[in-house]
Amino acid sequence: MKPVLVFRHIACEGPGYLADFLVARNIPFEIIRIDEGETVPVNTDNVSGLVFMGGPMSVNDDLPWIQAELELIRKAHNQHIPLLGHCLGGQLISKALGGKVVRNEVTEIGWFPVGPVTHNNSPEWLNQLSFAAEIFHWHGETFTLPEQAVPLFKNRFCVNQGFVLNNTYALQCHVEMTAAAVKEWLDFYQNDLPAPCESVQSSKEMLHNIDQRIASLQKFADVIYTQWLKTYTN
Repeated sequence: MKPVLVFRHIACEGPGYLADFLVARNIPFEIIRIDEGETVPVNTDNVSGLVFMGGPMSVNDDLPWIQAELELIRKAHNQHIPLLGHCLGGQLISKALGGKVVRNEVTEIGWFPVGPVTHNNSPEWLNQLSFAAEIFHWHGETFTLPEQAVPLFKNRFCVNQGFVLNNTYALQCHVEMTAAAVKEWLDFYQNDLPAPCESVQSSKEMLHNIDQRIASLQKFADVIYTQWLKTYTN
């Protein structure tokens, strides 16, 4: 069975709950550790899907691996290989497929709900999501929609929180979080946290009811990951 490749751009932003989800379904995956200097493959012959995780860098930075990932995304998309992106990963997918990555109106960090976007081609599975759930966010930039992409979610701080284009799924938000990951990020990025405001929560606020929030988030993620796996090809 061909594996899913998961691209990690910084050590603390790995696949998180997605890894648990794949293991539970006997889906093989391999992590490409960009942060440790591992190279981006140039072909997709031995993969069944590609997943791109987050990171503090910008898609618009002049980094050689960014160009390599953009090229791989375009190649995989043209070959109808399933793609999934989280935050930076979603931005990579957007840019590779013709969208733009720009500064968001505000920095958004913390637990905030999203709502569905009404669209003529909105997928039916959106009805399975509980939009009462708080979703985790940590971004200062955002993406525009590539041509023919169908928007999925929005909220008051960011107009594009996700889109689908055939078997390509791009998310601005972080549905892959675990409680341990939230705590690790707060420790690792503590010196980069902006002052709390309407769109940025304090560390204490982000840790409040963490187990309950993670449980709701993972139910939300289950729906998205399940739909994405329906496009998975061995």
